[in-house]
Amino acid sequence: MMIKYERPTSRAARWARRIARFAFGLFVAALLAHRFGPLTTPHFAALAVFSAGLALLSVLLALIGFVRLWQVAAVAGIASFVALLYAAVPIGFAGFALAEYFSKPSIYDVSTDTVTPPPWIKPPAVEQGWLPRPRGVTPQDREAQIVAYPGLTGRRYEGALDRVFQGVKIVAEKTGIAVVAQEGVENAQADLEDMAVKPSDAAPADSEPDDVPIPLSRPKMQPGDMQPGRRSSDILVQGEWRTLIVGFRFDVLIRLREEAETTFVDVRVASRYGPHDLGLGAGFANQFLHALDAELLGIAGD
Repeated sequence: MMIKYERPTSRAARWARRIARFAFGLFVAALLAHRFGPLTTPHFAALAVFSAGLALLSVLLALIGFVRLWQVAAVAGIASFVALLYAAVPIGFAGFALAEYFSKPSIYDVSTDTVTPPPWIKPPAVEQGWLPRPRGVTPQDREAQIVAYPGLTGRRYEGALDRVFQGVKIVAEKTGIAVVAQEGVENAQADLEDMAVKPSDAAPADSEPDDVPIPLSRPKMQPGDMQPGRRSSDILVQGEWRTLIVGFRFDVLIRLREEAETTFVDVRVASRYGPHDLGLGAGFANQFLHALDAELLGIAGD
């Protein structure tokens, strides 16, 4: 008489595969809705945390399935392995975010000018949801930025303001910055007519000294012409930028300031949601400045 041995089936492994599939699908749907749809970052973060929790539960059940496979040769190997594959995506994303959270300073606003950062043309104001953050940037935040990103500094270019401004616009388009506001653009327009002396305005050769035009006083400065981080001769460009895959939103401000025969460029980047930018703000600022160096190659100063 032939005895047929029937292997037991691990329920833990089956449930691990089901839960892992659901966690993977939930994470992918939330990611697509956040990147291309109306889902905001606080809601995406909540769904990502929930999917990572489900994925961890599926990993635990998958390990139980492997133990049952080892002990009683239960049917569990394939289901447990598939569960680990599905769970790797949401757990990997959560693990990377946690690593950046604890390795980078808890700041959401970085600037190449930590003393007088360029002011926003349109101050960002959005509902933070369950990710509240301080209302303003403190000196301690700027000190933390200097320690964490010592190489994040502005750029000086040995070129005219209009030339550097053209380079900034080109690089902004290449890096995916959507410009929403500009101020001081008229400062980049070369007014050659005012520089040239018209014949009618020149004094005749036989004119008396009393006929020399009397220079007029400078126009009085308006209250809005001068504020911390802003001069009337500056150019400010504000835009929005999103990360490529996840679609995190950032506000970007670029300040161009002409000094003697050079133009100084500062960049300010702030995450739109949450008290921590995971180091993405400083990374994008460096990326933008390196791209600007390449665009303006040959006129970069010290």
